[in-house]
Amino acid sequence: MAVLAKGIDYFGAEGFPITARRVRTEPGGRPSHRNDVTEIDHYHDFSELVLILRGRGRHLLEGESFPVVAGNVFVVQGNQVHSFRDREDLVVVNVMYDPMRVLLPAGLLRRLPGYSALFLLEPTFRSAHQFSSRLQLDREDLGAAEALVERIESESKQAYPGHEAILLGLLIELMVFLSRRYGESDVRESRALLEMGKLISTLEQRFNEPWTLAEMARFARVSRTNLLRVFRQATGKSPIDYLIGLRIEAAKRLLRQSNRSMTEIGIETGFGDSNYFARQFRLVAGRTPSEFRRSGRT
Repeated sequence: MAVLAKGIDYFGAEGFPITARRVRTEPGGRPSHRNDVTEIDHYHDFSELVLILRGRGRHLLEGESFPVVAGNVFVVQGNQVHSFRDREDLVVVNVMYDPMRVLLPAGLLRRLPGYSALFLLEPTFRSAHQFSSRLQLDREDLGAAEALVERIESESKQAYPGHEAILLGLLIELMVFLSRRYGESDVRESRALLEMGKLISTLEQRFNEPWTLAEMARFARVSRTNLLRVFRQATGKSPIDYLIGLRIEAAKRLLRQSNRSMTEIGIETGFGDSNYFARQFRLVAGRTPSEFRRSGRT
C-alpha cells in the first residue's frame, strides 16, 4: 500500500512550502535523509519537480515502469503513486512545492508553451507516450539547472530573513528555464504537447479575440474531439470555459482599476455584447459586474 509523503515533513510546520531534497544511492539502501521514501510507493500532498543528476534506474509511476537516466526532468503531481527501483549510482534531486500555498504567477508562466507542456500536459500523457515526452537536458543545461537547485537547497536550509522571496524567485526561474528548454524539444511526442501548450499560451495573450472551437483545434493541429479531451485533462476546463475565465479575470482588473462602462469593458475583454458579458460574469463570479465594482471600492 502506498504511503502519503506529507509536506509538513519537508517544509516544516511553519516553513515556506518550497524546498529541495537530494537523494543518492547509498550503500545498503540507506535513506539519504530522514523522510526519504524513494524506494517506497508513495504519493504527496504537494507537487514535485524531479531532476535526474547522475546514474540510472527505473521510475515506477501508477503501476508502470520507465527507465530514467541523467538529464531526465519530469513533474510528479501530488496524487500520483511512484517510487524508484534498480538504482545504479542514481542521484536525484526533488524540488518540492505546494501549488495551493505558493503564489506562482500562473498566467505569466502559461504564456510559455513549454510550461503548459511540461508542467500540465506531460504528467497526464506520460503513460500514453511511454515517457518519451519527458524533458532531456544536455550536460550544460543540467549543470545550469543543478546550480539553481543548489541555491534552493541552501536558502531552504539556512532560512535567513527574506528566504521566502528568494525561494519563490528561484522556483520561478527554474520553471522558466526548464520550460524554455522543453520548448526546444524536437521529439515528436513533445512537439504534440507543445502544440497544445502553444494554444494555451496564445489564449492567455489573445483572449479578447473571437475564438471558436474549430479555430482552436486548427491552431493546435488536432481534431475538435481531441482538443476537448486533451484540454480538459490539462486544465480541468473546456477550451471555451477556460477562455471565458481569462476574459472574466481581465474584466475584474478593469472594473477595479478604471471607470470604463460595462459596454466598453465587455468589448475590450472579448465578450462584445454587454448583456452577454454581464450574464457570463455573474455565472463565473457569482455577482454582477456592477456589484463587483462596488465591493472593490468600499
